[in-house]
Amino acid sequence: MHKREFLKVAGLAGLAAMADPKGLFAAEGHKTLLDGKAPFTLPPLPYATGALEPHIDKLTMEIHHDKHHGAYVKNLNDALANSPLGSLSLEQILARVTAKEAAIRNNGGGHYNHSLFWTLLSPQKTTPSAKLNKAITTAFGSWDDFQKKFSDAAKGVFGSGWAWLIVGTDGKLAITSTPNQDNPLMKELVKETGTPVLGLDVWEHAYYLKHQNKRPDYIAAFWNVVNWNEVEKRYDAAMKR
Repeated sequence: MHKREFLKVAGLAGLAAMADPKGLFAAEGHKTLLDGKAPFTLPPLPYATGALEPHIDKLTMEIHHDKHHGAYVKNLNDALANSPLGSLSLEQILARVTAKEAAIRNNGGGHYNHSLFWTLLSPQKTTPSAKLNKAITTAFGSWDDFQKKFSDAAKGVFGSGWAWLIVGTDGKLAITSTPNQDNPLMKELVKETGTPVLGLDVWEHAYYLKHQNKRPDYIAAFWNVVNWNEVEKRYDAAMKR
């Protein structure tokens, strides 16, 4: 997909997202990620769209958040309107959704994955604490080995998808990947389940405007904006479950 095609697709996604802007962006009394129930809303970015430059550019963030994520939220609400899953939290929906419920699978995953992703990025440089560093080096041998394995998982996604660092059901850290908008919470759909503590979006819309087809360059840039404080917070919460 070249840049002109990308912008065309992004524009179409944006039109879909703006069809019901009140439904998308009204957030009164609603928790947008884990324990809220439909109708879901688009969470605001925790930083300005240009705050991650030069690593992730402003225009990509605007299209990625406002258009793509916005469309996932609207389409998820539409899909849940007549579904018994509509009374559940987002995590509960993902744990129960099956391949037969394609719209909920794709858009529910898209909403969760992106809501998580925004929090895992930071314009301020952060570093892993000694505790998190030890947990990761224990699991993967060294920090360099961890970064290489995670980067390789992201590079190895065929087409669109995500790379993940998860706390598995055995309480151990593991690296995995999923296609499209699937994630490790989808117990009925993925082989390796667990709680995501770090995720990287490797859909082309996440990087194509700046890096074109050079996914490895985007992955390298990602390491400069990881919010390790958030990763540790999610790791600690997962270990308490």
